[in-house]
Amino acid sequence: MARDQYTFTNPVELYAEITPKKGHQPEPGLDADLDPKADLGEDTYRGTGRLKGRKALITGADSGIGAATAIAFAREGADVALSYLPAEEEDAARIAGIIEEAGVTALRLPGDLRSKDYCRDLVAKTVEGLGGLDILVNNGGKQVYSEDITTLDDDQFDDTFTTNVDAMFWITKAAVPHLVPGSTIINTTSIQAYSPSEFLVDYASTKATINAFTKALAQQLAPKGIRVNAVAPGPIWTPLQVTDGQPPEKLEEFGEDTPLGRMGQPAELAPAYVFLASPESSFVIGETLNVNGGKPTP
Repeated sequence: MARDQYTFTNPVELYAEITPKKGHQPEPGLDADLDPKADLGEDTYRGTGRLKGRKALITGADSGIGAATAIAFAREGADVALSYLPAEEEDAARIAGIIEEAGVTALRLPGDLRSKDYCRDLVAKTVEGLGGLDILVNNGGKQVYSEDITTLDDDQFDDTFTTNVDAMFWITKAAVPHLVPGSTIINTTSIQAYSPSEFLVDYASTKATINAFTKALAQQLAPKGIRVNAVAPGPIWTPLQVTDGQPPEKLEEFGEDTPLGRMGQPAELAPAYVFLASPESSFVIGETLNVNGGKPTP
């Protein structure tokens, strides 16, 4: 029987055939050019109708965690709007095709999360194109390593915060008026929020901010029946890592410091987002769900 997310397996040995390699792509990077290929769940995720009829907007949906989540949402029955950079059209077109094969709508909305106008328009176009919005996944992000704060470029610092934090605020602010009771917001934070790497000062700082934003907003929106939660990935194999997200010399050992002894795959993140989006998690609010291979967190 082919493996899916329900198959009994040894997590230490899972994905043993996918090992990180040194490599480099210019930002923003493409899954199409990633070597080895990441598992997005294309051949493994099996839906059970848990999100049937739902309307989702996912940022960073062309590749990595966002793409795996988009595939899972579609196979659970949700229509999906995909936000991504125009340079990532090749990846986005492939994911949209997989979504449409699931029998639901894929709405492609390219643009730059650093633009306030794009972020606001993104919500409006999603509501118009899908006929509503009840799941928001703020996942798009920027990560570029810098080993010395004295050479950390001011523009990079600003871009990282604008992409990871400001965009989340702009999109969420625009989305909330459209969300009905039972809707969910899921933000992507990181193990970096708790255990920051010395070469990711700006990125780690944004992820800690996302955690606090999530927990504060969750309290504000809970009385309205809108749940806000976060997912905190550990080391996951995506184009982010080979577009200077990691120092090149660290790529071949990427993920080896987890208790499982390996990096994770985007397909291993998607079920966490499905859980937080579905009514199964109706009493889960303000939670940060860690999917990191066993690294201790607060």
